[in-house]
Amino acid sequence: MMSRAGNEPVPADQDLSEKTRFDNQCPWNKGKLVGQKPPLKPKHVWAIRTRLQLRDRSRDLAMFNLAIDSKLRGCDLLRLTVEDVAPYSTVKHRATIRQQKTGRPVQFEITEHTRRALDDWIKMAAKRDRDYLFPGRRNPATNLTTRQYARLVADWIASIGLDPDAYGTHSLRRTKATLIYRRTGNLRAVQLLLGHTKLESTVRYLGIEVDDALAIAEQVDI
Repeated sequence: MMSRAGNEPVPADQDLSEKTRFDNQCPWNKGKLVGQKPPLKPKHVWAIRTRLQLRDRSRDLAMFNLAIDSKLRGCDLLRLTVEDVAPYSTVKHRATIRQQKTGRPVQFEITEHTRRALDDWIKMAAKRDRDYLFPGRRNPATNLTTRQYARLVADWIASIGLDPDAYGTHSLRRTKATLIYRRTGNLRAVQLLLGHTKLESTVRYLGIEVDDALAIAEQVDI
């Protein structure tokens, strides 16, 4: 027999039932991969692009390329209108939006292959400036939902033989940011590109460890 606080004895059968209930509890994350989703490697990015091109999925190719370039959160990517990236039917080289989470503006580049994919998609879908760039399937007047976007990302990941449970929408946001950091070591630049208000947020988001910092330092010879 155990004791409660204040030395009040606990019946043995009650103690046993509580232990049994605790042992039978199933963790919410049992069998699931949790934590930060890793970025894609360049070879994965090109493999997905090739698959989407071969399948003639113009919308998905434009969405995937823009997700990689913009480094936007899914909610911000899906809220983009045509005029945000291609006013008067001309795709910009750079664009600026206001983030839904922070309310702060963030800029992003639109590279050549992304501009081509966007131009093809906008023309094929006959979109106008005020239209959502990636509308919902049932109602074109609304944007694609984050849940639908997550399913698309899982489909893209699975199409090249990767485990879709190991990656997610943040893998796309993290991909180019991680490459920029590894090639330049410029954490402040990555912070601006991700639209983080605090540098500590960028450090956590990229999963930077001491070994990463030392590897960059070793490349600098005085």
